[in-house]
Amino acid sequence: MDQLLAIRAFARVVEAGTFTKAADSLQMPNATVTKLIQSLETHVGVKLLQRTTRRVTVTPEGAAYYEKTARILKELGDVDTSFGAAQSTPRGHLRVDTGSSVASLIIIPALPDFLQRYPDIQLDLGVSDRHVDLVSDNVDCVIRGGALTDMSLVARQIGKAPWVTCATPTYLRQFGVPRHPRELEQGHRIVNYLSARTGRVVPMPFARGAEKLEITGNHAVGINESNAHLAAGLAGLGIIHTFAYTAQAHIASGALVPILQDWAPPPYPFYVVYPPNRHLSNRLRVFIDWIAARFETPAY
Repeated sequence: MDQLLAIRAFARVVEAGTFTKAADSLQMPNATVTKLIQSLETHVGVKLLQRTTRRVTVTPEGAAYYEKTARILKELGDVDTSFGAAQSTPRGHLRVDTGSSVASLIIIPALPDFLQRYPDIQLDLGVSDRHVDLVSDNVDCVIRGGALTDMSLVARQIGKAPWVTCATPTYLRQFGVPRHPRELEQGHRIVNYLSARTGRVVPMPFARGAEKLEITGNHAVGINESNAHLAAGLAGLGIIHTFAYTAQAHIASGALVPILQDWAPPPYPFYVVYPPNRHLSNRLRVFIDWIAARFETPAY
């Protein structure tokens, strides 16, 4: 038995919650992971996991074993990182998750530069407006916006995105140009952005001086993905409230017209977030520095 590999497999099962997720993240057959866990349990002489047809639970002995071996794996990772940072170029597999508009408008257009700088990094980019579980989904880092709710994660702020409220010229000719956010609640159609996690409408924030408002408006269409949300605005379905970087090209072309500019709320913060128990590898470190620089010189 390769004890270190078995310990890594056990840790991934605990973190992912299923043998299938653990096997996928380790790029191993499910049967191999099962055999490694069985060999490890035989080696230590206790049952580490209880497995049913629906779920995997950790035994008390398994929880204690995970706590001790997780420290060992972290220390090994730190040793690898210190030698790798000093002696080699960044290399290896990097898994990053981000929202669709950040991916298509900020990251992907600049990826040729990143891959030219770091040709030995293999980047897997997960693109979705839903929030992933960094640990169970085995993601190295995510790029998230807004207030951070999970204080157990490590976060680095990388930038802020201004807001813009806009609509097509045709829409504004038909329904008029609102002068106050409260007008959006009467006589106007709103393309609301829906939370990908809850399905609920995310209120549109507005601020002028000390006055702050959150408006839902007359719900014409609700969409839970940022690129589709923008597309609905461009189709004239209603007023959209979005990030400036998503709309700036269409505003420049005249396809969208900004409104309520004196009611723009404070810019929206963006963070790179990663688990505290995941060592900051050289490849992850250079990606974080690169994406922070990308946000410092945004395309808006």
